[in-house]
Formats: sequence, structure tokens, C-alpha cells
Amino acid sequence: MADENNYSGQSIKVLEGLEPVRKRPGMYIGTTSIDGAYHCLSEIVDNSIDEALAGEAKHIDVILEENGYVTVIDDGRGIPVDLMPGYGKSALEIIMTKLHAGGKFETDAYKFSGGLHGVGASVVNALSDHLVVEVKKGNDIYRQEYERGVPKTEVIKTTEMKYPRSYLNGTATSYKLDGTIFKQGIDLELKQVKRRIKDRSYLISGVFFTIHDKRIPTKIGYFFDGGIVSLLKDLNKNKRVLHDPLYFKSQQEDLELEVALQYNDNMAENVLSFVNVINTKEGGTHLTGFRIALTRAVNAYGKKEGLIKANDEALSGEDVREGLAAIVYIKMPSTNLQFEGQTKTKLGNAEVQGVVQQETNKALDLFFEENPKAAKQILGRILLAQKARFAAKAAKEAVIRKGALEGATLPGKLADCQSRDPAQSELYLVEGDSAGGSAKQGRDRRYQAILPLRGKILNTEKAYLDKVIAFKEIKDLVIALGTGIGETTDYEKIRYHKIIIMTDADVDGEHIRTLILTFFFRHLPELVKRGYIYVAQPPLFKLTLGKKSHYAFTVEERDALLQGDFKDDPSKVIIQRYKGLGEMNPDQLYQTTMKAENRLLKQVTIEDTEVADQTFTLLMGDEVPPRRKFIQTHARMAEIDS
Repeated sequence: MADENNYSGQSIKVLEGLEPVRKRPGMYIGTTSIDGAYHCLSEIVDNSIDEALAGEAKHIDVILEENGYVTVIDDGRGIPVDLMPGYGKSALEIIMTKLHAGGKFETDAYKFSGGLHGVGASVVNALSDHLVVEVKKGNDIYRQEYERGVPKTEVIKTTEMKYPRSYLNGTATSYKLDGTIFKQGIDLELKQVKRRIKDRSYLISGVFFTIHDKRIPTKIGYFFDGGIVSLLKDLNKNKRVLHDPLYFKSQQEDLELEVALQYNDNMAENVLSFVNVINTKEGGTHLTGFRIALTRAVNAYGKKEGLIKANDEALSGEDVREGLAAIVYIKMPSTNLQFEGQTKTKLGNAEVQGVVQQETNKALDLFFEENPKAAKQILGRILLAQKARFAAKAAKEAVIRKGALEGATLPGKLADCQSRDPAQSELYLVEGDSAGGSAKQGRDRRYQAILPLRGKILNTEKAYLDKVIAFKEIKDLVIALGTGIGETTDYEKIRYHKIIIMTDADVDGEHIRTLILTFFFRHLPELVKRGYIYVAQPPLFKLTLGKKSHYAFTVEERDALLQGDFKDDPSKVIIQRYKGLGEMNPDQLYQTTMKAENRLLKQVTIEDTEVADQTFTLLMGDEVPPRRKFIQTHARMAEIDS
């Protein structure tokens, strides 16, 4: 603790300009991991999106350079370069070197803004080793360069473009992040960049987005004139839909609302919400308003048509949202935005809920009245969901009465660990009794539990909860986890923070793994979101020469060993290809696949919920042609074991 007697004006340090950003980058971009590097890209892209939202830009280009630079170009009005009143410097320099100096703080400049905090360009500048801004206004080019947020040149006027483009006006920002801050690296994956750009392109219809990855090289373009309806169709790809998309748009004063929804034959709810192109992953008042209106409108229609009797139990929100795909998108002045939640992705504006609820209710009432056939199909589907919920509740209560689910004795075949600390405990889900026996013998009993699974578990992609609960292998798994399932799921009661799927490296093993992952994704998704689910990677090969032996997890590792440790006499090396976990004795299984220092685990994550939802629907659903196409397309990525 500081000496109170020395606490004076000299003890106070004022961080000026962009110095606080470099001092505490996490306060501005959340993290300095690779996620922070993607956040920086979003901040620069969102500045261009501000121009598009204002109707001033039609093209936004993202270029991933070979030398680690990222360049973003738009054809908007271009950042102002005239002198800023009271500063004696160009507006460009002020925007790039001062926090909270952008046009999004002035509603005359931008009515709606994409950035979350309005500090994007200056923060990225501060965290960049080198950054260049080039503004084009007709034939005039204005350029300024910075190093770690500090101007290295004046704003120069020239006729030569460093970043050639055919647009009459616009801004080009090229930056290379500072590797001393982003210690995990600054190389952006094309897949992740595509996801971020594609999401935004759906929300801003009529704008051309281009990604040019010069490292591969490859060029990709996105243009969705249909806006959020295009996104809705993408969400429902490979699913059987009940009706044409319902889309409506309304405006009340400074708030614009767009909603698109469509029911499908899937059991999962997939509702996305956005505010000014920000993905509000935690929801908020706009999503609450939509859900309340949907539940009330469906119940009102059911009663009006006599499909829900006076004494019947009302349809719940859970019933109404089963099989629903929807997008709720609002735009409002960024100066009015209020965000909540740990990641600031939950809208907190109380006034929004009433507006969304009122407008959604009106639109649904009109839709049901004008489309009676679709309305009855939707209601019939929802009534089936309610019936299944009642059946699941009854089945669960019956199971509980038998003492076999909540507060029950752990399954007899579970070899539990000694630790009672979930953070230290691991549960291995092992394919078959043979491998299960080896795992039980070889494990570290202090913190590793083993649950053998016999055969292939139920495909839960379209199974209602009553059937899921009745399936013995799943029931045993739920009891072992301790969370419960369905309406009473309590994730805080989880008994293990690592749940490791360990199956054979063959077609059957892959299928079992996919079935288990489908169950977690559809029925206990929070376990995936929390990062508790892992897939074990057993070795594919054992190489032996005399008394020397090594394991290889990939073909590349095998070849490297033959050219390395075994290079003196590779022809005499005995290579064993493991096709099943049962081929390893308990000690081998532990040393290669279970021992923390040696094992290779892959954490299952859902960075893109929509993509994961589509993939599970495609692989585990009823539609054969798209599944066949997916397998044919991705077959080249799989190893063929001849």
C-alpha cells in the first residue's frame, strides 16, 4: 500500500491522448488475445459501416496483407481533413489520436452507429505498431502515418494513392497491430473474418462487402439485397419450413425495428438479435419485447379460433419458440444506447421493450388474419410442442419418483473420482466396455472418472425430452453430470468441469462422438458455451525399433519421426496403426490419451452458433441430399485408412 504521507499531487499520473489505451488495452477491446485482434478489425470495419448506415457508402473492402497488415477501404464521404475548431489540427488527426472524438457522438453526423463505444479508430491506432489513413476526396488524396498512436507525419495532400481504388471518395485505413501487446499473435484466420463480415453484410442490405486475402490468395464477396430475410433463409438452410418468411419493419421516432421470422420442423429455437449491427448475444429489452408479443399473439389466435379452450393451459414461451428461427434488429442513435452484461452485449434500454412488443403484436395479428393456413400450421406445430412438454414432464416425474434422476444414486458402471471439486474433476465418456475397462484401470483415480457408453446413443436431433430421458445411456450420463435436464437444469450442480469424449478413431467412433455432441448441443448447450466439453485425441500410430518407441497422433508426426528419431534405420521400424482404444493396454491408454502432460485434447467451442446449428441439422436430420453433398465436399479432409 502507498505511504499516506507521500500521497500528493506528485502521486497522481494523468494518462493523456492514447496512453491509457496502451497502458490498459483490455478496458477498451476486452482482451489482448487473438479475440482482441478481431475486435480491432470490427472497430475499423464498423467505422465504414457508419457511412453505409448513413446512406453514404456502397462498398466496403477488407484486405488481409501478406506482411501482417490489415486494410479496410470504403467509398463513403471520407474522414474530414479540415482544421478542427479549437485544436488547430486536422479533424483526421484528432479523430485518430483522441478518445471519444468521432462523429458518432454527434447525431447530426451519424443517426445510427455501428461501433459499441465510439472509440474505434483511435484505439486501433494506439494498439498498432504502424497505421496509415488515406482519405480520398475527388482527385485529392490526404494521408497521415502513425506509430503506436503517435503521428509520424503531418496530414499531407497528394495526388498519388498508396491504396489504389476506383472510388471517387472514401477512406482507407491500413494497420499492423503491435505484437508486444498482442502476444498470442495478430494473424487473422480467413474463416473468422468471413463470419464477421458476412454477419454485417446481412444487416446492411445493398452494400457490397469484399474480402481479399492476399496470403492464399483468394477473394470473396458478399451482397445481400434481402437484408435480414436473407439471413433468416440462411438460418433455415437444410430445414423444412412451415411457411414463407414473415418480415415487417416499423419506425417510431428515432427507433427503427426490423423483424423476420419463420418456423421449421427442427426442435431448437434460433433467435438472433442485433442493435446497430452489434450482435446482442445476451439479448436484452428488444428480445424480451419480441418474445412476450409472440407468446401473447399465438395464445390469442389459438383462443380466437377455438384451438385453445377456456380451461386449457396457456402455451408457454418455450412451446411457442420451439422450431422458431427469427431475427430482431433495431437501429437507434448510438448516443442513447445502454448496454448491460459482462460483455456489454445485452441491450438495457427499457423504452425499447414496449415499442418492440407493440409493433410485433400488430404484425403477428395481421399475419395470422391474412394467412390462416400458415397460422394453423404454426399453431398445430406449437400444440405438438406443448403436448411433448407435458409428456416429458410426466416422464421425468415418473423417473424422479423411482429415484433415478435427481438426487439419485450414481450409475453403477460409473467409476467416479475421489475429488469432489468440479474444477479439478474430469469425466471420460468412453466407447464400449472394453475400452472402459482399460480406462478404469489406467486412470488417475484422484480426479478422473470413467463412464462407459454401450453402443450408439439416441439421436437427439429431433427427439422430444420424454424419449431422451427414457434412453438408459443418456439417463446415466445426466445422473453422472448432476445438472438435471429440461426445465429444471441447474448448471451450477455440474460435477465435472472437463467432460471428455473418448471414442475409437473409426467411422463408428466418429458417429458415436457426433451423437454425444448433438445431445450436449441440443439439451445442455451451456456446457459447451462454458468450455466444459472436450474430445480426446488418441494416437494413431506406435513406432517401435528395439527398445525405443514413440507415439504419433497424425500421419505428419509419424513421417517426422521416421525422418528424425528413426532416420538411421526407418525400414526396420515396426509401425502399429491403432484402430480402437481397446488395442491399448491400461498403461498405454493412460500415458497417451489421459495423462495431462502427454494427452492431446480438443476443446469443443461454439464461436458461431448459427453454423453449428446448421451443421448438426445437416448431419443428424432427415434431409439426405444435402448431407451427401456435405460428406462428398469434406471427404478430402478426412484420412482414408486403406
